[in-house]
Amino acid sequence: MLITHETPSIESYLNLRRAAGLSSMSREGAEKGLPSTLFAVSLMEGGQLIGMGRVVGDGGLQFLVCDIAVHPEEQGKGYGKTIMKEIKHYIDEQVPAEGIVSLIADKPADRLYEQYGFLHAAPDSLGMWFKQRQL
Repeated sequence: MLITHETPSIESYLNLRRAAGLSSMSREGAEKGLPSTLFAVSLMEGGQLIGMGRVVGDGGLQFLVCDIAVHPEEQGKGYGKTIMKEIKHYIDEQVPAEGIVSLIADKPADRLYEQYGFLHAAPDSLGMWFKQRQL
């Protein structure tokens, strides 16, 4: 398994999201959004993307950890932790002291993120989201 900090190709990104059961994204959105990635982790096996994670944001104030995904055939091998270790290292090195790092976690994945210092925001804050339209 090869760990790179390259943003996945649009096709690989969309395919892994679909395979891992994440919500679908449009090709147009991926074409526009992926180049704006602040930091990426791509796990490659035999030239195929088997795991990924990204950090997006403004680079100074707000950072969002997103797109954490591992192909179902590769789950249970610690690859989620590998991705998060890489992301945590980036956060420790690049996020200013007052920067806010957030994520939205599905259960039971929240247990993984807690291992890297993420805390539940509720009841002080609640995660909210809006999707422009359903695909």
